[in-house]
Amino acid sequence: MKKKKTVEYGKYGYLFLTPFFLVFVIYQLIPLIYTLGNSFLYEGKQGRQVVTAWGLGNFTNYIFGSAGGGEFFKALVITMVLWLLNFIPQIVFSLLFAAWFTDLKYKLKPAGAYKVMMYMPNIITAATIAVLFYSLFNANGSFMLLFKKWGWFPQNFEMFNKGWGTLLLIAFIQFWMWYGNTMIVLCAGILGISPSLYEAAMVDGANSRTTFFKITLPLLKPILQFTLVTSAIGGLQMYDIPQLLNAGDPIVKVGGMDVKSTTTVIMLIKKYVSPGTTQNMGRAAAYSVVLFIVTLCISLIFYRLTASDSSER
Repeated sequence: MKKKKTVEYGKYGYLFLTPFFLVFVIYQLIPLIYTLGNSFLYEGKQGRQVVTAWGLGNFTNYIFGSAGGGEFFKALVITMVLWLLNFIPQIVFSLLFAAWFTDLKYKLKPAGAYKVMMYMPNIITAATIAVLFYSLFNANGSFMLLFKKWGWFPQNFEMFNKGWGTLLLIAFIQFWMWYGNTMIVLCAGILGISPSLYEAAMVDGANSRTTFFKITLPLLKPILQFTLVTSAIGGLQMYDIPQLLNAGDPIVKVGGMDVKSTTTVIMLIKKYVSPGTTQNMGRAAAYSVVLFIVTLCISLIFYRLTASDSSER
């Protein structure tokens, strides 16, 4: 008897995955290995001459030593502060709106329109948003003139010359741009939960608060895990909005240190990568490696906090 010819569908799956792995290897894995190598091999660049380090010199001198002047940790602190100031309200508001839009009791009819309006800031370019907020909050901006008229600020007040003002404004812009995107992802996760669970809870007399904490949050852990990790990765790589609103590098006190309120770690790395007198590829690579380690540790913490217990599966 002739054996029936079977189709191996598994190989087609690998075939479709090939483009992703090629892009990942070329644009992420190879640059990562190259950056790691630079952090150990190159100390600096003086014209065309490359000074080799062959060791941990970039880490001991520029990060933990006096040669770096503590600028990396100052930039790391301001990056963490900016991230937390937009990340915490982003998650809270996104969860609240997602639960509200998907609640079976309310059945909000124009929910789709609200979702579109809340998502729209995410499709506007960072440059456009930076120009918009700068025009609204500079000394002669519409909002600032209105606030001064109401007596909230003195007439000579300049938002972008105050460290705390720039800090809070950048954090708000990041929150405003991304909470809609996070809300859409969480809405999709909630809609993936079986409606029969909510119907059974309603029959038993459970209110919206009880169903949210007893049904929605436990079953939403995989989506929350994705949201928290991607938010951490994106937040710690913050660059465009702080760079575009960099008006005179105002100084702000954070943890007793003088920190340039608009200088994030990525901006610091860009400073030493760009051609010029400050170019130092090894130093920039060392900063990148430490930022990668910090991001990895935070991502693992989020992964651990949102890991589903065996009893929930």
